[in-house]
Amino acid sequence: MRPMTEVPAIGISLAKTPGPGRPDAALKAAAEALEAQFLAEMLGAAGLGETPEGFGGGAGEDQFASFLRQEQAQGMVAGGGIGLAESIFHALKRRAGDAE
Repeated sequence: MRPMTEVPAIGISLAKTPGPGRPDAALKAAAEALEAQFLAEMLGAAGLGETPEGFGGGAGEDQFASFLRQEQAQGMVAGGGIGLAESIFHALKRRAGDAE
């Protein structure tokens, strides 16, 4: 039996789903989702969610730590993030303008 691998989920809330007349909303939502995923990976690399030696741990905790990091990253983006989403949004918008 092979161990389960972590599959990152990019959570885009339904409130951010673009509606008619809001073409930039889809680009903004995609940019924010990408920033949240980037931040979650950086939080994981920084060791967030790791338990101290001799306390807790185990396969279950390792699996659910990614959910915690993802939610914390989404909270960071909702609070303004690090500005990455804004840069990505403008790049996507330029690219969309070139495609038209």
